[in-house]
Amino acid sequence: MHLKILGLNYKTAPIEIREKFSVTKESIKRGLENLDEYEGLNEAVILSTCNRTEIYAATSNSCEGSVKNFFNDLIGGNFENFLYEYEGENCVRHLFEVSASLDSLILGEGQILSQVKDAYTTAKNIGATGTILNTLFHRAIAVGKNVRTETKIAYNSVSVSSAAVELAAEKLNGLKDKNALIFGAGKMAQLTAQHLKSHGVKKIFVANHHIERAEEMAEKIGGEAVAWENALLRAVDVDIIITSTGAPHYVIKPWQTQQLMTRRAGRGIFFIDIAVPRDVDPEVGKIGGVTLYNIDDLESVVESHVKARQLEAEEARKIIEVEVAAIMERFKYLKFQPLMADLSNRAEKIRERELKRISGKLPNLTDEERRAIEQMTKKIVRKLLRLPMMKLNASAGTNEENFYAAAMQALFRE
Repeated sequence: MHLKILGLNYKTAPIEIREKFSVTKESIKRGLENLDEYEGLNEAVILSTCNRTEIYAATSNSCEGSVKNFFNDLIGGNFENFLYEYEGENCVRHLFEVSASLDSLILGEGQILSQVKDAYTTAKNIGATGTILNTLFHRAIAVGKNVRTETKIAYNSVSVSSAAVELAAEKLNGLKDKNALIFGAGKMAQLTAQHLKSHGVKKIFVANHHIERAEEMAEKIGGEAVAWENALLRAVDVDIIITSTGAPHYVIKPWQTQQLMTRRAGRGIFFIDIAVPRDVDPEVGKIGGVTLYNIDDLESVVESHVKARQLEAEEARKIIEVEVAAIMERFKYLKFQPLMADLSNRAEKIRERELKRISGKLPNLTDEERRAIEQMTKKIVRKLLRLPMMKLNASAGTNEENFYAAAMQALFRE
């Protein structure tokens, strides 16, 4: 069994490529439900966030192309130039670094751990995981928690939403007495609203396709819900618009923005689009008076926070290296578990068959005598298998493991 990762992230692909890889939860579920159509692709977990899309797979030795075929089918295209691949130990290390937020755009951000959990839970509930990925993801989630507990990497850290608000505050010389409009009412939008309030924003408007969700969020933050179709009309008196919807297409278009700018009579407006796929058509940024930033433009804010956490990141990597070594040692033996279980099952079937045969010839046995014979035959089976099992386990991770595995299968095959 091989471990493999195929994916791309903010380091290898700009947002215009990443948004093409953004996979909906429904598509992920459909893909995992059809996993058995790809030969040798035995287990899989798909992690898709605003900054990465990755498939974690446990495969048979002879199916190198299956992971790539599955990935291309899932995202509906082939963008090989932007992809990275990891195998074996490097695969484990990468996932642990992702869970610990060492591979995030924003070092120490907390949202990625819950995203890893959600991705794993989705795959597990569908039945797309087994012993290998269950073991790997349980440990990865624990590592993510340990890093946050044992280091200060998450101390005073920024998030995508807080970085967006910091960028707005920097460009607008502060946000006091400013008005803001948020498109979206999900978790990211709510965090953005909280950061806006902490920066002293005067009024926050909330627009969402489902007005009841906008009203619910507005009530929590002391803002005002606006109907989706009328949102840009309210933007006449707004200084900053932040978009964070899950829409698969642009929700703010150039012609709408042009009408808005006409009504604003030359007053500029500031857009920050933190959605992937993007909410704001890039052409909007070319309209006079409009300043448009997307999630990739947050790096300048992020950089100012990174240096303070670099030492903590080094401590986190030390924790991860210990964990990688431990789980790779465990994986040496996990690969033999199906074979050992198969051998035990075959031996147990033989024992039960022979015990049933002899019981028919000894009808006068007492219950106590039957129990004694039962226990004796179980001990015989265990003792017969003990040495072969020990040899098999001892060969794990050595040049002899394939020899002993093949020998076991040949010698005990019925």
